[in-house]
Amino acid sequence: MGDSTIWTLAIAAVTGGTAVLASWVTSRGSTRAARIQAETAARSQRAERLRESRRTAYLDLIEQTHRMGELFWEISTVLRLPRSEARAATLGELQDREVAEYAKIRRCARVVELEGPHTAAAAALALQKATRPFYAALSADLAGDRDGQDSFDAAYRPYWKALEEFVDAARDAHQTD
Repeated sequence: MGDSTIWTLAIAAVTGGTAVLASWVTSRGSTRAARIQAETAARSQRAERLRESRRTAYLDLIEQTHRMGELFWEISTVLRLPRSEARAATLGELQDREVAEYAKIRRCARVVELEGPHTAAAAALALQKATRPFYAALSADLAGDRDGQDSFDAAYRPYWKALEEFVDAARDAHQTD
């Protein structure tokens, strides 16, 4: 009976040790799987937050571009009026609004530059720069240049083209995220 007890205890010890070892291996595997799953979920959340912040930045720039466009049309209407002190005063006020709106479009373009990617950032910068001819033409008109209105009107096509190029770059960037 003594040998039988030793064998029983030995088998019990081996079985118990195997169970503990199996439990430890399973625990490590479960811990590793949980860590991998948590890392994957965190990466996915970061990617989604980046995607949403980019989308918001792109939409803000597009919206501001349209606001600037509406202001440009308003300026264009006043530029067609006969020269007078009232016209000059109105254009001066519109130029002040243009400067204020430019600050907003510049901020939007900088946010896109920050959010990226490079192609969208470059298109945003080009869009921002496409506002310069409007300001130069308005300034020229206020200084007495008779070609100011024509220069102002000639700036529309490149401006809207820059917006189209930005939208294309933003769409491509948004779809590849």
